Amino acid sequence: MKKTSTRLADGRELIYYDLRDDTVRDAVDRRPLDRTVTTSEIRHDVLLGDSVAIASHRQGRTYHPPADQCPLCPSEGDRLSEIPDSSYDAVVFENRFPSLAGDSGRCEVVCFTSDHNASFADLTEEQARLVLDAWTDRTSELSSLPFVEQVFCFENRGAEIGVTLQHPHGQIYAYPFTTPRTALMLRSLAAHKDATGGENLFDAVVERELAGERVVLEGEHWVAFVPYAAHWPYEIHLYPKRRVPDLLALDEEARSEFPKVYLELLRRFDRIFGEGEPPTPYIAAWHQAPFGQLEDFEGVVREDFALHLELFTIRRTSGKLKFLAGSESGMNVFINDVPPERAAERLREVASS
Repeated sequence: MKKTSTRLADGRELIYYDLRDDTVRDAVDRRPLDRTVTTSEIRHDVLLGDSVAIASHRQGRTYHPPADQCPLCPSEGDRLSEIPDSSYDAVVFENRFPSLAGDSGRCEVVCFTSDHNASFADLTEEQARLVLDAWTDRTSELSSLPFVEQVFCFENRGAEIGVTLQHPHGQIYAYPFTTPRTALMLRSLAAHKDATGGENLFDAVVERELAGERVVLEGEHWVAFVPYAAHWPYEIHLYPKRRVPDLLALDEEARSEFPKVYLELLRRFDRIFGEGEPPTPYIAAWHQAPFGQLEDFEGVVREDFALHLELFTIRRTSGKLKFLAGSESGMNVFINDVPPERAAERLREVASS
């Protein structure tokens, strides 16, 4: 992998990740852009104990542009985009309309491929490995910033999820706090460790799933399963078999196997609902240990956390979505219409031949 860092016309950082070491990146952003102005603010909810990002400038972000005006495609002739060069393998750049900015964090866009009509599932294993390397590199760089406590790499796919740009891409959020979902995991981790005299809860969960009927796919270094208490109709958790706290700690064997395993999972997702169905909308989310202090979680250290990816869809059956209505949105109590065991069975049925 070759990494080339440059600046866009408004001062935002852009990084090319290339498969070939001899690739030269010297294109200049020719757009007459003013420096980006953001109004991001973090507000703490004293009743719930969580934080909310207020980002009014995002109201003006690009919304479902036609394909020939896609800001994530390479620049070509007079059609200038966020990527100055005429081609690329993978690119990461600072979001022009970030939810988090300044001391309130940082948001980046990750373009998986220059092919506007592709998806992550269409990538080759070499391309998927390049994206994994980019995620890892950005996790390393962002975690070193003094105001960053947690790094979150994720992909939203599909208009049903709320995606406003159809080009295959994901995002990275660098939070200045430990997110509520991760804090819940850490509290459960601490309580289990104390109650059992030191047993790791993540290890116990993976061991239980490996022995059960919800395993979807198992490799030498990774295992994917539908969790016992799945919140979503079709939900997969992907764990490295050797527990590590973050992407940085993955060994070469796990990195090499990841593209094959992950691409197979994504391709199965597109086959869940049968032939002729539109691509399955999904969220793919990497959960990494926070890089800040863990004094609020007594007895827990970073190495107790288990890196894993959660992949889920909001589609519950053909043509129908799972809406977060009263119980889910009002009380955060999920009601799942698809038994996890049946979901796992279906995800095994649609395996690649």
